[in-house]
Amino acid sequence: MALLSVKKHITSDPYQIMPLWNDSIHFCNWTGIVCGIRHERVVTLNFRSCGFSGSISPAVGNLTFLRELLLQNNSFTGNIPPAVGRLSRLRRLNLSNNSLSGEIPSNISRCLNLVELDLRVNSFVGVIPNEFESLTKLQNIILHSNDLTGEIPKFIGNFTSLTILSGSQNHFHGNIPNTLGQLSNLWYFNFGLNNLSGILPMSFFNISSLTTIGLVGNQIGGNLPSDIAQRCPGLKTLNVPANKFSGPIPLSLSNATYLEYLSLDENAFTGSVPNFSRLQRVMRFTVGRNQLGDGRSDNLYFVSSLANCTNLRIIGFEENNFGGVLPRSVSNFTLLTELTIAINLISGNIPFEIGQLVNIKKMFLFSNQFTGRIPDSIGKLGNLGKLSFRDNLLSGSIPSSLGNLTRLITLSLDGNKLEGIVPSSLSNCKGLQILDLSRNNLSGYIPKEIFGLSSLTIGLDLSDNRFVGSLPTEVGLLQNLVLFDVSNNMMSGVIPVSVGACMSLVALSMAGNTIEGEIPTSFRSLKGLEILDLSRNNLIGRIPEYLGDFLFLETLNLSFNRFDGKLPELGAFKNTSVVSISGNAKLCGGIPAFQLPKCSGEESSRKTQTPLSLLISIPTASVIFVLVLVVLFCWFCKRKKTSIESTEDENFSRVSYQNLQEATDGFSSANLIGSGNFSSVYKAILYLKNEPQVVAVKVLKLAVHGADQSFIAECEALRSIRHRNLVKVLSCCSSLDFQGNDFKALRLNIVIDLAAALDYIHCQCGSLIIHCDIKPSNVLLDTDFVAHLSDFGLARFVHPDSSTTHTSSLGIKGTIGYAAPGCQRMATPTAFGILILELFTGNRPTDDMFSDGLSLHSFVKMAIPDQVMEITDPVLFRTRKEENMAKDARDSEMHDGIEDCLTLVYGVGIACSAEMPGDRIEISNALDRLLFVKKTFLKGKAF
Repeated sequence: MALLSVKKHITSDPYQIMPLWNDSIHFCNWTGIVCGIRHERVVTLNFRSCGFSGSISPAVGNLTFLRELLLQNNSFTGNIPPAVGRLSRLRRLNLSNNSLSGEIPSNISRCLNLVELDLRVNSFVGVIPNEFESLTKLQNIILHSNDLTGEIPKFIGNFTSLTILSGSQNHFHGNIPNTLGQLSNLWYFNFGLNNLSGILPMSFFNISSLTTIGLVGNQIGGNLPSDIAQRCPGLKTLNVPANKFSGPIPLSLSNATYLEYLSLDENAFTGSVPNFSRLQRVMRFTVGRNQLGDGRSDNLYFVSSLANCTNLRIIGFEENNFGGVLPRSVSNFTLLTELTIAINLISGNIPFEIGQLVNIKKMFLFSNQFTGRIPDSIGKLGNLGKLSFRDNLLSGSIPSSLGNLTRLITLSLDGNKLEGIVPSSLSNCKGLQILDLSRNNLSGYIPKEIFGLSSLTIGLDLSDNRFVGSLPTEVGLLQNLVLFDVSNNMMSGVIPVSVGACMSLVALSMAGNTIEGEIPTSFRSLKGLEILDLSRNNLIGRIPEYLGDFLFLETLNLSFNRFDGKLPELGAFKNTSVVSISGNAKLCGGIPAFQLPKCSGEESSRKTQTPLSLLISIPTASVIFVLVLVVLFCWFCKRKKTSIESTEDENFSRVSYQNLQEATDGFSSANLIGSGNFSSVYKAILYLKNEPQVVAVKVLKLAVHGADQSFIAECEALRSIRHRNLVKVLSCCSSLDFQGNDFKALRLNIVIDLAAALDYIHCQCGSLIIHCDIKPSNVLLDTDFVAHLSDFGLARFVHPDSSTTHTSSLGIKGTIGYAAPGCQRMATPTAFGILILELFTGNRPTDDMFSDGLSLHSFVKMAIPDQVMEITDPVLFRTRKEENMAKDARDSEMHDGIEDCLTLVYGVGIACSAEMPGDRIEISNALDRLLFVKKTFLKGKAF
């Protein structure tokens, strides 16, 4: 009965153990059960690492013969049932690595035979019960990683059989009791990461059996006994960093020949470090952040004394006062993984022999007085992940051998006297996240290859050097970079438009150069900026108003340039503590605090034109009429002579292949938006009528059969129709590329909503046009989230008196999942309906879930109206929740409104995508219904 209750309380059984607990076999043979031989009573319940969830049944207290209750490494929740106190024969209670909470039941004290109590890694609160004083047979008390409070009980000193006492990562406070000195069998003591204070009682060091002392992160002070090694001859671990210990490091530790782990960091130790030549087992030696050394040349003698300690993995003596030269014998530590000796007074050269530390992963030598060159041998350290030589006196060039460090994550060489060029070999460090070369004498051009390191995410700092030339357009490849600084160099040219692609930037500084031109309109996309410093350059033009809309901006420094015109007054520009604009003599207007002259009437009325910015393609959205992608669209096309002449007659701008090649950075993958059967689309910025515009360039794949026909169909469809919801022809390009290959282009500008566009081409444009490829990637969004229909490569004309097509008979019926059988008049409503269903459910019609007769259409049809909320993309509701955090009182009403409107939207999608053509509604009907839904939403303020 007790075991069946235990089974009932288990709610998750990933390994299917509980089904084996049935009447077909005797319970003594059930998995995890051990019975006594004579009486067939349960003596062991072992659920170790079974993946169970649930709670501990109180019925476990009825297993009165139980000696071992082992539930470690599961996900049990709730409290320890007090009934455990009835298990008088219990010897081992192990509940570690679960999610148990509450206080430790005091009646466990009735388990007088308890030898092991292991409650580690749970969420227990409260104090160690005083009633536990009766548990004198305990050998192991393991309580670490909980939320226990109070003091370490003095009565623990009476547990003379105790060998392990662990209570780290809790909230214990007070002193370590004197009584612990009575634990003559204790070998492991760890109460790190608590709030213990006072000093270690001398009696504590009477425990000659101690091998591990762990007190990291407390507030314990006083001196360590000078004879600590004699008192604890078997000491292996002395781990006491982040305390208040003072005085000298005990000389006797040099005789602790069993010592493997010595960590004395972040205390107040003084004097010199003893000779540790006998510690040949030591693997970790850290004495950083103390007050050791006095700057003299013999301070590092202890490093030479460690030369025979070839097991060393970690050495650290940073933030002290050590002087002298780093001994070449450091090369003996061939197993070393970390060398941290920063912030001292160490001088001389970095030993060439340091290249023998082939296992090193972290080397911090920063903030010393090292001189000379960075040794080429550093390039042999193939496992190095973090390297910092910053703030020294190093000179010479950066060795190209650093390019061999392919596992490098951090490279900091800033604050030295390095000169020469930056080796392009650094581009081999494909995992580099931080590159800091600032505050040196480096010169020449910044290698383009550096900007190809897409791993650079945290920071690229090249400031305070002598770099020349323009910033390479490849900077746009660093789309995940957070900090970029090229200030105080000799850079010239204009700011590359591609900087706008670095949309993760938080800090951007180009101050103190001779950069000219205007702030690129692509900066509009850098909305996460907190710091933007373009001061002390030769920038001209107007200060963009959109900078005021950057919500996180804390510093905007545009001073000492040649900006002119009206200073914006909104957003950040209302705060003089954020914006600096001094030294721009031609600025006017702004808030009075800037004390600028008033603008003339002409300047005040003149509007600054800014192009729309590029968005990213999305499969779903959280606003009803938001569909998918871009803003301004530029396509490469193949035109017949008559088409070209027609285009020229309409005074469209012409662009060359070179214009387009430069605007897309050589059609680089960084600017690739997407690719289809017949074309690839790239982001570009072109000047049209002297105004920069963000466009997308569609390059035909002329090697693919049908690409020419696709282009012709597109031209035929668009040449004679004009509607604000459709793309319009801006220009064309028909030429050879630099290799002599055919290169065609047609640029399109997108302006409106999909449904209205379909209604127009079906009913209002004179010539009936069927698009035949309605899908998310062919619908575009501008910055105002207005949708625009694009890609008429499969479009068909339909004569008013028939359903037959002409001009564009390609035999291609559209994209699988969207196109209905045949490309007829009702095919477009079908695709439009499927697109609606995809948009709001977040499921593509081609998902694997749609098989065996189930389609996206039937999936939604079965779900409405009762399961509308369940099938809808949760992104929609998450967005609403974020926007209505202050409107909790209306949640229920809002939920009902959203559900009703979603039902209507799904109804339109289903009506458009009905299986039989005769059952599908016309686009004009669909548009009317959607406008009604929108009106309903706005009226009810549900969206």
